[in-house]
Amino acid sequence: MRFLDFDCKPGDFTMAAQGLMGTRNPTVSSRPATEAEFEDRRARAWLHGARFLSTASRLEELPVYELPEIAFVGRSNAGKSTAINALAQQKRLAFASRTPGRTQHINLFALGPKDAPDALLADLPGYGYAAVARDAKLRWQQVMADYLAVRRDLAGVVLMVDARHGFTDLDRRLLEFIATRVGNGSVRLLVLLTKADKLARTERRTALEEAQGVLGAFATDESDIGVTLFSALDGQGIGDAAVALRRWVERS
Repeated sequence: MRFLDFDCKPGDFTMAAQGLMGTRNPTVSSRPATEAEFEDRRARAWLHGARFLSTASRLEELPVYELPEIAFVGRSNAGKSTAINALAQQKRLAFASRTPGRTQHINLFALGPKDAPDALLADLPGYGYAAVARDAKLRWQQVMADYLAVRRDLAGVVLMVDARHGFTDLDRRLLEFIATRVGNGSVRLLVLLTKADKLARTERRTALEEAQGVLGAFATDESDIGVTLFSALDGQGIGDAAVALRRWVERS
């Protein structure tokens, strides 16, 4: 299993790259940008170009574009829309419903040149909101399950988990659902521990260690699994996540 410093080993879980040091705006300097800084800027610029492409309430209605797709999933109150907007550096690319759990569609956003996009972001319906009627929840969750199970162009899954609460039972069930595709390396996985700004330093460390333990059960020699603390408020993890997604597409 790999983490977002990209060089650490499963037993060498470093914290700085996962956001414990923060990712606030760097001090302006006259020195040349390092390779890592250049890659960070390029990945952020790529995501900033995201624009709405299409939407569908059922998988069979969703067009096939023959491009790598990166799916965003998570509980209805885990900050999925906020994370997408933060990564794209746009305020209203993904819309958060006033009532969590009301988003019923798969929404696709194109990345790359306007005349030749190179990847898509897929915003899937959230899950787990108790106030939604049971039949509606089952219908929306089936849409998400169908997409994750059979979507041919799915290249990676970004799972939002509230850092304050860790993996819920529904989060773990989702991991089990995609375990085969993640385990054989056909689908990559990145977990964003959202709302990390609400945790103290020691709590962040604990959240990361607990996430490592959960994800370790799904790691194989072929899998590509990452985890990072993430905060749209103070910028933790945005650069690391952007670079990871860009690398996914380049390797697809």
